[in-house]
Amino acid sequence: MPLNQRTPLKDRNILSVSELNQCTRELIEQRFPQIWVEGEISNLARPSSGHWYFTLKDKSAQVRCAMFTNRNRALRFDPQNGMQVILRGKASLYEGRGEFQLIAENLMPAGLGLLQQQFETLKQQLYEEGLFDPSLKKPLPDLPKHIAVITSPTGAALQDFLSVLERRFPAIQVSVIPAAVQGSQARGQLVAAINLAQQLPDTLLPVDILVLTRGGGSLEDLWPFNEEAVARAMHACNIPIICAVGHEVDFSIADFVADVRAPTPSAAAELASPDQQQWLDELVEYESWFSANIQQNITLQREQLNALSRRLKHPGQKIQDGFQRLDELESRLEHALRNRLSKGRSALEKLSAEFVGLSPISQIREMQLINQQMMQKLLTCTQTSLQQKEHAMAIAAGKLDTLSPLNTLNRGYSILMDKEGEIVRKASQTREGEQLSAQLAEGVITCRVEATSHDAKSLS
Repeated sequence: MPLNQRTPLKDRNILSVSELNQCTRELIEQRFPQIWVEGEISNLARPSSGHWYFTLKDKSAQVRCAMFTNRNRALRFDPQNGMQVILRGKASLYEGRGEFQLIAENLMPAGLGLLQQQFETLKQQLYEEGLFDPSLKKPLPDLPKHIAVITSPTGAALQDFLSVLERRFPAIQVSVIPAAVQGSQARGQLVAAINLAQQLPDTLLPVDILVLTRGGGSLEDLWPFNEEAVARAMHACNIPIICAVGHEVDFSIADFVADVRAPTPSAAAELASPDQQQWLDELVEYESWFSANIQQNITLQREQLNALSRRLKHPGQKIQDGFQRLDELESRLEHALRNRLSKGRSALEKLSAEFVGLSPISQIREMQLINQQMMQKLLTCTQTSLQQKEHAMAIAAGKLDTLSPLNTLNRGYSILMDKEGEIVRKASQTREGEQLSAQLAEGVITCRVEATSHDAKSLS
């Protein structure tokens, strides 16, 4: 096209941001429908909606992840920041912000990788020894008369097996050899059960097929079927073995050693027994014809449905995006409230500091200090005055003691008193024969007047 001829703007395919993000999301989810990623959990958030948001990182990169309530409530452990985990999920795009993220469908501690490594090591060892050699696989009989089942007698796997066998060919004799299929004792019991199946009493029919089965579980639950002792006992067994352990996606060492692997206990029953309904050949032909037509119709309808699905966004996806948007707004609101609270606290502290500066407490404390000083001065003055009064009183007491009649008595004088206790100062106050009392410095004496004289004479 010449430079001067440009495509009109109205003819160009111009996308909106929403359309661009939607297309990008569809491309990512179609390219990565299911992936496994190992990394360290950080920034784990659990809002009130029940959904989990976190970052999965390694030494040089990180990716945002979301795990919704319908998935995280089925986990058997509690993820924490710093925990090394393995994530199973799909790659997607959060259209609201145009951010790449992983939608987690399951999480498991990364420690399970050690068991997986042990599994791969033993698998390689036994493979090199020839325990998995297809040429050594024993064929199953077309019409077995006696089937022995090694499993837990209370497990659902046994019921599924017997139910299918009852429907397909109920005439086959079945013996159940009970054994633990999980835990530390399972390995020994499984080996003993395999050996027992080859040594049944002569009163029983020989075992034509040996079925080893249990239901699904985690890698730890299925680990007895990854034990070397169990694998070697199966390899040494002279009876064809069908192994139906776990779900269809679960593989154990026992599956590789067994002569036939069945994805489920029900499938094991179908492999071990003929179908008594084969006489319905005509019905099978009609079924095949109808199945082909129905499959063709289903394929056509699926193509139409896929075309409509690309045009119509699934309501569940809108709800999921809405939940994620709500969690984001909740986080922003919580952050805003914390900021508001922090500013209010700072303002309160500032007002408190100003209030302390204006408070009368400092003035009260100053007056209390002055009061204490005045009290100290008053106490000092009072003590000084008291000492002066005591000194004056001591002087007065000395003078009083000098004038005291007791000192006169100590010099040899006495005080005469008549019987009424009156002091006799003159001779004329007495008469001859009168009895008087004389108070001495120490003690009192009683005396009688023999004679009186009214002349005053010197005592010298």
